[in-house]
Amino acid sequence: MQFEYRAADAQGKIQQGGMDAANLADIELRLSRLGLTLIDARSHTQPRRRWRRVRISRRDLITFTFHLEQLLRAGLPLLAGLIDLRDHLEQPQFREVLATVIDDIEGGCLLSQALAAHPLVFDAVMVQMIHAGEVSGQLVTVLQGLTTSLQWQDELSEQSQKILLYPAFVACLVLAVLVFLLLYLVPQLLGFLQAMQQSIPWHTQLLLALADGLQHFWWLILISLAAAYALLSWARQHDERFADRLAAWQLQLPLVGPIQQKIILARFANCFALLYRAGIPILDCLKICQGVVGHRVIAAELRQITQLMHEGQGLSASFTQRRFFPPLVLRMLHIGETTGQLDQALGNVAYFYQRDIKLAVAQAQTLLEPMLTVILGLLLAWVMSAVLLPIFDTLSQIR
Repeated sequence: MQFEYRAADAQGKIQQGGMDAANLADIELRLSRLGLTLIDARSHTQPRRRWRRVRISRRDLITFTFHLEQLLRAGLPLLAGLIDLRDHLEQPQFREVLATVIDDIEGGCLLSQALAAHPLVFDAVMVQMIHAGEVSGQLVTVLQGLTTSLQWQDELSEQSQKILLYPAFVACLVLAVLVFLLLYLVPQLLGFLQAMQQSIPWHTQLLLALADGLQHFWWLILISLAAAYALLSWARQHDERFADRLAAWQLQLPLVGPIQQKIILARFANCFALLYRAGIPILDCLKICQGVVGHRVIAAELRQITQLMHEGQGLSASFTQRRFFPPLVLRMLHIGETTGQLDQALGNVAYFYQRDIKLAVAQAQTLLEPMLTVILGLLLAWVMSAVLLPIFDTLSQIR
């Protein structure tokens, strides 16, 4: 196989070139005989940028883990199973990633090491669990657990999107209607009233001022919104205190905040249970969960809990000292720690929150739909009254 490589000599000078080799281990051995240290190498079939951002959906990962588990359970070797998956994948980017994984395994890497080279596709939980499965010889069982977990996360994601979809749709509808009225209908009303020399009520004057501002300063509004968004994004990335306050404020929003907190807790419980069941130590489970729970508040809490456990405190005692976790989680942690069935206890927490999230989303939708309908009706009523009442007054005076 033809490889392109980058290597360093004894003086640290970088050299590039091409070489025929069986795999990565072979090319590293050949370069070492030449007094060179391999930096990186790729075959001509290997993608140039292994770290570029690719769009791999969770359902593609579910397909990957499920089919790989079925192929390995049927007795197919790992490499043959990956090649079969690569040849039958419909997603071209994922097929490219798998091709790189296969090349790495052929070069002597473990599956977990090959997957770890693509952190934007395979998260730390998947990599650590597959590594634990390789060490224990239970890779098939681990893949089955990963499939179940990914399916659960996909369903959880759908539940969280439901509560945002309808309000976003109504907000866009209201905005579109208002922009149409302010840019098209209201200017015609202004010309009519000026021609009739009719006195204009205050609420109509307010509407006309909004329409005039939108017509003449729409560019300034767009620039201001873009600048505000850019400033907010910059502050979140560069100001840790601001990002923490913003994340905490999101959890305090009415209706949405409590549901988001339940989603975060469910994700944490499921992730922790999955890792612990695979035989990963508790401290490592906590460290991995910090990066995958998806929220700064609980990640900071988990860092504090990890520090407390390093100081010698127990798991449930460390969690009890933090205010973020509700009594249900603390109670189940204590039971699991006492009975030695921590994974089962946290699995029950995840299952409870999953059902609770479904109910909370349904209740929030039931409450939001009439509330948003009333808001939309009031806005339209104000606009129509501000438009029609002066016209009716003018017509009544003409008669």
